[in-house]
Amino acid sequence: MTPVGEVPDDPFLPGPMAIREAELRTSKRGPRIMTTQRQRVSFVGLGYVGLCTAVAFANRGFETIGVDIDAKRVAQIETGRAPIHEPRLDRMLKTALQTKRLKVTEDVSQVRATDVIFLTVGTPSEPGGEIRLSFVEEAAREIGRCLRDEHGYRLVVVKSTVTPGTTRSTVRPVLEEASGKKIGVQLGLCANPEFLREGSAIDDTFQPDRLLIGAMDGETAARLEGLYRAFFGGKLPPTIVTTPETAELVKYASNAFLATKVSYINTIANIAQLVPGVDVEKVAEGIGLDPRIGPLFLKAGPGYGGSCFHKDLQALIAFSHALGYDPRLLGAVEEVNEEQAAKVVELSERLLGSLRDKRVTVLGLAFKKDTDDIREAASIRVIERLKQKGAEVTAHDPIAIPNARLLLGDSVEFAADSASAIRDADCCIIMTEWDEFRKLSAKDYIEAMRSPNLVDARRLYKPEDFEGLNLLGIGLGKDKARGG
Repeated sequence: MTPVGEVPDDPFLPGPMAIREAELRTSKRGPRIMTTQRQRVSFVGLGYVGLCTAVAFANRGFETIGVDIDAKRVAQIETGRAPIHEPRLDRMLKTALQTKRLKVTEDVSQVRATDVIFLTVGTPSEPGGEIRLSFVEEAAREIGRCLRDEHGYRLVVVKSTVTPGTTRSTVRPVLEEASGKKIGVQLGLCANPEFLREGSAIDDTFQPDRLLIGAMDGETAARLEGLYRAFFGGKLPPTIVTTPETAELVKYASNAFLATKVSYINTIANIAQLVPGVDVEKVAEGIGLDPRIGPLFLKAGPGYGGSCFHKDLQALIAFSHALGYDPRLLGAVEEVNEEQAAKVVELSERLLGSLRDKRVTVLGLAFKKDTDDIREAASIRVIERLKQKGAEVTAHDPIAIPNARLLLGDSVEFAADSASAIRDADCCIIMTEWDEFRKLSAKDYIEAMRSPNLVDARRLYKPEDFEGLNLLGIGLGKDKARGG
């Protein structure tokens, strides 16, 4: 047990020597800057990105202030209980609060006491796919008002995901008007996109694969590099300093490419299912060994979900249309992903025939393991299709049921555990790769289910280990499946 006020041992947290002044040498990008004391940081918006990053900075020894207008969210965070599920986050949040390195508040004026202000509010989608910038604009306006009578240089960092041009053309004028200060003189402004993955956000914060700084000027770049140099204990990850517009587009291009890989391998999986003797997992392994391709995001399944891929693809498509360009490839990526839910349901129909009045169990509601996020989850699309076809749906997830209940209401029966979920089921569909489901054996299914039919949409199981079941999997050729 770690005593109150002490930082627990953690491989990602620095020792006392790492909490020191940071020296930044910038030859072409700006002046040599020496920070003589630990900089104070604030985060405006305590959603997923804001809270995880604020907690990380506090655990690295920075005086950190988190601001959110949602009083209930602030109150919950103050208890040491994060409003989102993320491995290790609660423990680190408690440490940050106990050591008084993190303060959370509804009062945005508290940012006056900080040197660097991160803007981490949401950018939800409009009906046409465009992102809504009203939260970004209002946050920038409030920050500017708070800094109007303040002296000394402040750095404002846009970490929210915004389309190219937003930092310069939207945030800058709002910030300058509200503060009465000039960007590049009394204020610094830059875009600094995040690349956190739900379920591993803490690791990604402490060990990022790259750092992207879209700066308005050399001093801004130098100051933000200096902050991160202190955060990382003196050694930066691979760092790119560029324009705000380029940094903003990198975020969208990155997510669009990853989504493209998912839809690509799902397309290959759908072909593989029609070819005797083919297993898409071996196909993915074969092409993934090519260093030009790589193995990541080549896992066939029910389609991507979560808060980023769909939203960012739609925003990039809408942004492109506004420029007069039709990005047909990106549209196809989305179409394939939407259709993948139907492919999963088709597998259950191959096993059962008509789904009307059949009891179908869905194991897994979160869009991936280690999160309770059901936003754009493939499980929801599959459940909706099952209901349309007259199936009686039972579902279980280790942590995502509360969120799913808010969305699905009484249309689905929610089971407390896997065993009760599969009891008397005519078919079971695996939709999330939780370890809890990996532990289920063929015997568990055969003894509990009314009819031993299994659709492995996440390819958790080896067909040869499931004798006695009718098992179909995404991208598994007919002769390699069990039954069907």
